[in-house]
Amino acid sequence: MATRREFIVSIPTTVGVLAAATSCSSETTADGYANAVSNTWRHGKADAGDKSALLRELVRCATLAPSSHNTQCWKFRLEDRSISIVPDFSRRCPAVDPDDHHLFVSIGCAAENLVQAALANGLYGNAVFDDSAGTALRVALEPTKAVATSLYNATPERQSTRAEYDGKPISVSELALLERAGQGNGVRAILLTERMAMEKVLEYVVQGNTAQMNDRAFVEELKAWIRFSADDAIRTGDGLYAASSGNPSVPSWLGSLLFGLFFTPKAENDKYASHVRSSAGIAVFVSEAENPAQWIEVGRCYERFALQSAALGIRNAMLNQPVEVSALRPQFATFLGVGGRRPDLVVRFGRGPKMPPSLRRPIDAVLT
Repeated sequence: MATRREFIVSIPTTVGVLAAATSCSSETTADGYANAVSNTWRHGKADAGDKSALLRELVRCATLAPSSHNTQCWKFRLEDRSISIVPDFSRRCPAVDPDDHHLFVSIGCAAENLVQAALANGLYGNAVFDDSAGTALRVALEPTKAVATSLYNATPERQSTRAEYDGKPISVSELALLERAGQGNGVRAILLTERMAMEKVLEYVVQGNTAQMNDRAFVEELKAWIRFSADDAIRTGDGLYAASSGNPSVPSWLGSLLFGLFFTPKAENDKYASHVRSSAGIAVFVSEAENPAQWIEVGRCYERFALQSAALGIRNAMLNQPVEVSALRPQFATFLGVGGRRPDLVVRFGRGPKMPPSLRRPIDAVLT
């Protein structure tokens, strides 16, 4: 989805040595990336009396939400007492997301971040979808008592962590918090922690991943959004930075070559197997309807789940192949026993390491 997948291939150690020998990256570049991360993943301050600065800060917080391939497929329109979020269709991913489901889920994630940040700054945000206004989501803002929730406080710690977790179970009380965070209007989160059920989900992931990797359009679209070097990640402020998946930062020409050599169904399926088996559980988000308004609600529910996870020191990452491959989705729904409802997102969770965070584009790039 909405959020970034575990796409990038594991590169052998010998290749890593080659990358180190040929890379144009330097300590200066590494410092530049660290500075960019520090400037991105933080809580900002805005004078409540400076309305323009405050609205820009709310937008900045909103952009810290996840999006499919980290495309940041949104635009924000600042108004006197509201902020509208509209889809940026120029950044859509038609191969992996032909019906724009993930795009609208991403907008929902951004909206939830915005609402949480608004409350922390003394504004109550009421999000209303308006399909007649270019599928805009308008967040009306009214003064209220400032409350910095645990979800808002966890915003700089949230990430899609594409790595192995520690395999340890999550407590019953923590699972209850995650499940509650993932509920919404017409949306529920199904938590699977039994190993047999998780292995069944893995079977669907492998089937879906194999189908996608045999789809040339999918592979080319994915490759276009990979940022193989820190320089590329800093320059674009978007996409999937290779180091975020535990791979070396290399020049684009070398990364492109390695991608073609090592990005294979077997390598990726083996990686997904180790990732699922090291996870504490899998959450599946299911909704009652199939339309942009409902998909935005799915995004808001997922973002609360992700922020609650971060607040508890729990990592999460997407496993969306079973819902992205249309031929698999009905079978997956039958396995889940959800009737005619749509499985929207598949998310693994557990405790694990923090990976290098992704970056974001400047605020002026997302304002309209």
